[in-house]
Amino acid sequence: MNTITVTTTINRRNYTLNISPNQTLLDVLREELGLSGTKRGCEIGECGACTVLMNGKVVNACLVLAPQMDGQEILTVERLAEGERLHPLQEAFLEHEAVHCGFCTPGMLLSAKELLDENPNPTETDIRLAISGNLCRCTGYVQIVEAVAAVANSQLTIDR
Repeated sequence: MNTITVTTTINRRNYTLNISPNQTLLDVLREELGLSGTKRGCEIGECGACTVLMNGKVVNACLVLAPQMDGQEILTVERLAEGERLHPLQEAFLEHEAVHCGFCTPGMLLSAKELLDENPNPTETDIRLAISGNLCRCTGYVQIVEAVAAVANSQLTIDR
């Protein structure tokens, strides 16, 4: 099969990749680059396990064809932390026991990041809407919402 060349930035690192036109972004992340934090779930965009940020916006990596990543900036859960220091959302998920089996956690974190980047003072409804594309099989939504709200509230305290 023919391949095409794309250039992209993934987790703040530039890549030039030769990919098959029928690969998905999820395939490239997991199989070509070994970024297994992005989970393979339903593969039809229903569960949100493969959520990543493309140019700061939530996308389901299973629904994005790899050629669409050309010239785009992708953020996965692997780069949410800064070195050894966890992102405040990751810390809050641990503090609020919002990590259950962990399968949905990467997608939840990135959906929450997009929300807080765009709306630093979300209501509970805003939070629930932002994570509505991410299914938690353990049904731990209360702790997840509390964790996101805690980060939002701490950012308000810091900003004042």
